[in-house]
Amino acid sequence: MLPDLNDFHSPHFLWGLLLVPVLLWWAWRERRSRAALRFSAAHVLAGQSRGLRTYLLPLLPLLRVLAVVAAIVALARPQSRDSRVRDSSVEGIDIVVALDLSTSMEAGDFRPQNRLHVAKEVLAEFITNRVNDRIGLVVFAGAAYTQAPLTLDYGVLKEVLRQLRTRILEDGTAIGDALATSLNRLRDSDAKSRVVVLMTDGDNNAGKISPLDAAAMAKALKIPIYTILVGKGGKVPFPTGQDLFGNTNWREVDIPINPELLQTISRETGGQYFRATDRESLKKGLQSILDSLERTKLMDGGATATYREDFHPLLVWAFLLLAAELLLRATLFRVFP
Repeated sequence: MLPDLNDFHSPHFLWGLLLVPVLLWWAWRERRSRAALRFSAAHVLAGQSRGLRTYLLPLLPLLRVLAVVAAIVALARPQSRDSRVRDSSVEGIDIVVALDLSTSMEAGDFRPQNRLHVAKEVLAEFITNRVNDRIGLVVFAGAAYTQAPLTLDYGVLKEVLRQLRTRILEDGTAIGDALATSLNRLRDSDAKSRVVVLMTDGDNNAGKISPLDAAAMAKALKIPIYTILVGKGGKVPFPTGQDLFGNTNWREVDIPINPELLQTISRETGGQYFRATDRESLKKGLQSILDSLERTKLMDGGATATYREDFHPLLVWAFLLLAAELLLRATLFRVFP
């Protein structure tokens, strides 16, 4: 199936393909007018058999022509349409995810990975499946910070999420500060559906704002808080370093949790509480949150589609074909003089 002109961002560059017959004619004319070998007694060689290279030599100009064709098509910027079409009038939600980065998230009860690794993977899948929901990201340990404001640029958001790690903030679990920071990001939102998703594995032990005070703020703003307690609680395997062979050493550590606090926060704000003891339960918890939310329109207008640029492979092929032609001319198919 031939590509449609609508599949190119700059189709006017395709007019350059009219140069292809000219290039082929020029290559043929140059080949006919130039001797392959200057020899004072050419009749001596006339009866000699012709080798394979003699037959392949006229094909060299084709490499250059193909390189030019690839470069011209690349300039026209071929694009492929994303299978997901975004409806600008579709209903959406403003979501701020508050993610715990305390060192306790290194616990290995989600083996073979730790809690944070699994939480990041599940959140990335969650973001990928969104289409019109604006999502922001707040991270916290001993203090809370906005890592990404509300955005529809999911690619940037997933890259920010990928780079998150523990031990970059003062250690602790400041749940109240995390909630207050999240609410501050949603305070000026005009969306009807605004929600905070809190993902933590411990009890509040740091910060300046009480979690219950933050819950009262959320209730006043009519923003439900959905809480997810990550981890099994009690004694869990925790990394303590590596041995001489690079293997991780583990020891059992008792990490305190407070499910009652998270349940109270969700209940007081009209949200829900979930317990995630493995990857699947964490994934189901996030999906259950979305299923329970009321939707509202964020934008008005028609449908919009996203496109992916496909010119990069063509540029690579253009370079490789031209390089191959020059290399063959200088070595295997070199003409003397």
